[in-house]
Amino acid sequence: MAKKTSDSETQLDFEASLKELEELVEKMEQGDLTLEQSLKDFERGVALTRACQQALREAEQKVQILADKSDQAELSPFEDKEA
Repeated sequence: MAKKTSDSETQLDFEASLKELEELVEKMEQGDLTLEQSLKDFERGVALTRACQQALREAEQKVQILADKSDQAELSPFEDKEA
């Protein structure tokens, strides 16, 4: 069964993935890697990019759901039950 992650875990995963991706880019830009290591890091970068894109899509869906719910909510006047 798939593990359900909380919003804070998703945010942490996103932040960690983004940080690792930035570090990979910096390392690759230095040009000191072998072709083999460059390909390995590139593969890892693609995987991290996909993970970040997925996290952003999920966040966008949550925002859309919340926005739709707030548009559908009906406001009713407060009634004082003691009156």
